This record gives sequence, C-alpha cells and structure tokens, in this order.
Amino acid sequence: MSVALSSETIRAAPKVLLHDHLDGGLRPATIIDLAAEFGYDELPTTDATELGRWFTSAADSGSLVRYLETFAHTVGVMQTRDALLRTASECAQDLADDGVVYAEVRFAPELHTEQDLTLEEVVRAVLDGFAEGSRIAAERGKQIRVRALLTAMRHAAKSREIAELVIAHRDEEVAGFDIAGAEAGFPPSRHLDAFEYLRRENAHFTIHAGEAFGLKSIWEALQWCGADRLGHGVRIIDDIPTDPDAPAGLLAQYVRDKRIPLEMCPSSNVQTGAAASIAEHPIKRLTDLRFRVTVNTDNRLMSGCSMTSEMLALVEAFDYGWDTLSWFTVNAMKSAFLPFDERLALINDVIKPGYAALSR
Repeated sequence: MSVALSSETIRAAPKVLLHDHLDGGLRPATIIDLAAEFGYDELPTTDATELGRWFTSAADSGSLVRYLETFAHTVGVMQTRDALLRTASECAQDLADDGVVYAEVRFAPELHTEQDLTLEEVVRAVLDGFAEGSRIAAERGKQIRVRALLTAMRHAAKSREIAELVIAHRDEEVAGFDIAGAEAGFPPSRHLDAFEYLRRENAHFTIHAGEAFGLKSIWEALQWCGADRLGHGVRIIDDIPTDPDAPAGLLAQYVRDKRIPLEMCPSSNVQTGAAASIAEHPIKRLTDLRFRVTVNTDNRLMSGCSMTSEMLALVEAFDYGWDTLSWFTVNAMKSAFLPFDERLALINDVIKPGYAALSR
C-alpha cells in the first residue's frame, strides 16, 4: 500500500530542481544579518517573520516587473565574497533539507559587482558556497549535488562575457547559461552573439521565455537562439486549442515532439500573472498532453515555497499521485545539464527507488 501524500512524505521523496534563483531564495534572517553587517539600510523591516511576509506580499502583484523589483533587497546584501559564500551555502543546505538531490541554481554575476568584486570572483564565491553547503548537508545525512547556471540580464550587454565564464568554469560545476529579466521589449535575439558562441563550444543553455510574453518569445528562444530548455514556457498553452479534438499549433507540436523541457514554476507563475491560479495553471493540460513538464520553485523567498510545497499544491489541485510526482522528477533529471551517464545513475539509483519505496 502506498504511503499517503503529505508535506512530510513529499519532503522525503528525491526531487530535482532546474529553475531556482539564488537571489530569490535567501533566508529572511540572513538578509537582516547581512544588511546590518554591510550597512544596507533599505529593508522594509528587520523582523525576520515580517520580512518574509513582505517579500511574498510584494511579489504577489500579478506583474513580472513588480515581482522583479523585490530583488533589489536581496541583491543589495549580496555584494561581497562572504555574503555570496554564505547565501550559496545556505541555499544548498535548504534544498537538501527539502529532499532535493540535484539542483541547478542560477544567478547573474553582473548583479554582484557593486563593491568591486570581479565577475570571476563572484562565480568563484558562489561555487565555493555550493560546495560548502553540500558538504554540510552530507554531514547531516542529506546528499545533494548543486550546479550553477550563469545568468545574463536581458536588458544589459554582458551576455557574451557571461557566456565565456560558463565555458571557463564548465568543469567546475557550472552547468550552463541563462538569460533573465523583463521579457517585453528585450527579446532573446538581442543576445545572439552569446548563443552562437555557446553552441560553437557545445555548451548548454536555457532561456526565460513564455512567462510574461507570448509565443513569439518562445519561438525566438528556440528557433533563433537554439535554447535547450524553456524557463517557464507557460504561454505555449496559447498555441493549444481549448477544443481537445482540434490540433495544436505548429510551435506547440514542435515543443512537444522535440521533448523540449518546460521549467514550470506554478506559484511564481500565479504571482506574476502568467496563470490565474494553481487550479487553472496550464501545467495540468500540458501534463495530460505529455509535454516534457518539470516542476520548479523559481524564487523560494518571494513565492514562500519549496519543492515540497509546489508538489503538494499540484497534488491538492489535480489529485496527482506518486506516479505523477515521479514522472515530473524523472523528466527534470532527463533534462538536466549533466552528462548522460550521471543523469542515468541518479534516475536508476536514487529517484526511481525513492519513489518506488513510497508508492508500493
């Protein structure tokens, strides 16, 4: 008889996370500590509980632009090596405590140079922090592997430089490249030089697309830029008729046929207005149609979520069982920017046995 689905049992299941922002997952108490240490006096409150509520409330606006404004406070306290080391270490520990066994966590090096850190120093500090946090988690009996995705801001002009950092550190747990930021007015094709360079170097990259903007954003990310995965990709639903007997549009068919991974973040998508509610989220239709759907957190602080809470919300909304949660997880592991043999080992040795133990 299968184990009942609950917050506790889902937390015990092995999970894979592909879309999580380092600066969107800080502990409120850490933000307060770092603000005091480095003289950052812009926080709305210095009470950790109230600060956590403030971030969730401020992000819950229905606007991606307003949602992104909350990052001024987290980025504001992440401007030294010690701060980056601490936040990256705590990120790895928090994910491990939530049952995540593999994670690709993204951050934008260019946002952390206000106190004269170089881009190289930013990357090194975060990688060292992930390694430290993983070691601490292992000492507590929690195994996790955390790799980095280096993000370029789509409204800026450092994408080629960030892409070169990806290649320079590809053997040091830098998994790939990403672009992020407001979609409207900043198409991914502005960064073609970076994407062409990455493809020449046989590197992996994902692109935020189809979140606040529509099908054109997804089409450019795939057909102009060559993205391996779509960050969010929610708006692919616009190319799928509500009539179940009508054929999907050519772009949706392409995404489905090519098994292009969708890095879906349900709670975040509701906050930014990309979905009306969890119950109305396109993830249900896309899952039914067997798109390559993965479940992710996006920004754990702003959305007040974890991988456990995201999965539980889907269970409650759609009556999913262990088989669907396992399917999401295997999808994510198949889609990770990790060598094939290593992906296969995690699927066969960790993920499938973990879910089998819960569902039998």
